Amino acid sequence: MNRAQPLPAEVRIGHVHLRVSDLARATAFYRDVLGFKLVGDGSRAGVAATFLAAGDYHHHIALNTFESAGGTPPPPGHTGLYHFAILYPDRAALSQAVWRLFVRDYPIEGGRDHGGTVSVYLKDPDGNGLELTYDRPRDQWFDERGEFVLRNDRFAVCDLLDEEGTALLERQRAAGVIN
Repeated sequence: MNRAQPLPAEVRIGHVHLRVSDLARATAFYRDVLGFKLVGDGSRAGVAATFLAAGDYHHHIALNTFESAGGTPPPPGHTGLYHFAILYPDRAALSQAVWRLFVRDYPIEGGRDHGGTVSVYLKDPDGNGLELTYDRPRDQWFDERGEFVLRNDRFAVCDLLDEEGTALLERQRAAGVIN
């Protein structure tokens, strides 16, 4: 066996497993705010963990309080998770995710156009960094010299909303439903 072979192109990061301080709060965030489906609840078996997914995957996100119940996020300057990315299939799906955050008045840190990807950044209730993102078509990932396009341009996250979403957001703001 040649151990120097590159990884197969099909290799993917399958799921993220997070330590959280409050399992019910974290589960509610990923289920109710981001829209993941609860596929497993370990409490029925005496295990302080939940498992959430999009579609029919076994789980994309696992949450537990094994060693972290009531804990606090690591302070700045320490190693650990910077963020993990949730990849949406296209701009419309990312727009829907942003809409879910806006109507719940959930804090968003900002939006960045990275060239090949468009990303929205926020923290979950435990301070874990999240990147909600979609990939532009592959032919837009590289410039005319074949080099990977990499930038970090800020953009107004509300620009991701379509006209209908923007109008509904404005109506809800005017009615005092959201800020």
